[in-house]
Amino acid sequence: MGNKTGIEWTDKTWNPWRGCHKVSQGCKNCYMFREQKQYGHDPNIVVRSKTTFNDPLKWKEPAKVFVNSWSDFFIEEADPWRDEAWDIMRRTSHIYQVLTKRIENVSTRLPKDWGSGWPNVWLGVSAEDQANADERIPQLLEIPAAIRFVSAEPLLGPISFKNFYTIHNSDDYPIRKRHIDFLDWIIAGGESGPNCRPMDLAWARSIRDQCKEAGVAFFYKQNGGWPNKLGNIPEDLMIRQFPVLREQVGDGARSG
Repeated sequence: MGNKTGIEWTDKTWNPWRGCHKVSQGCKNCYMFREQKQYGHDPNIVVRSKTTFNDPLKWKEPAKVFVNSWSDFFIEEADPWRDEAWDIMRRTSHIYQVLTKRIENVSTRLPKDWGSGWPNVWLGVSAEDQANADERIPQLLEIPAAIRFVSAEPLLGPISFKNFYTIHNSDDYPIRKRHIDFLDWIIAGGESGPNCRPMDLAWARSIRDQCKEAGVAFFYKQNGGWPNKLGNIPEDLMIRQFPVLREQVGDGARSG
């Protein structure tokens, strides 16, 4: 577990715990529930892993690591174990991609030395439609992070990332910018697996165009479907960019 993954935007997956609860429409056909049942586990029970918790300490080569593909890093039941998981991230040189649907839990569960964000931790939210984007992205923007990203998968409807968000500069002067101007990376893709819901390619193209206009890295993952989740990806959507740390580049171009 962890050395191989079918998730195109990461190198490895790391599951210090498994099990979750459905919180929105994007969870309806979640692969975790199906796969855990196949392993004989109850997917609704959150348990600490006996075999994979310390995996990143064993990996010699730095890698991009998707954290909790079988759970949510900020799920409440994992509170007793999370500090130990943070410590593993602190001690290793991997890039940790932490994606959550529970962004409301994050601010009270960050490590004490988080500061303006750890350079090796990317913090993201899932947003399957406009309603979830409008709810979760502003909360993400309140949290300091080296990289902020959105996974629009399964994409269940069109999403505009152009709503305005207000910040204050050092002189307490309000500055209004669009959500997308504070994001570094957006992933988009259709739903896969049995009973998957269809995605309109126009929704993905709209996100692609918004990213291009704002200078945000865009990663198109898949059309969705079953059994072939990739489908025949159109050439104009075969874009798989990754973000660059903001301090490593000047203001503006953030994709690479």
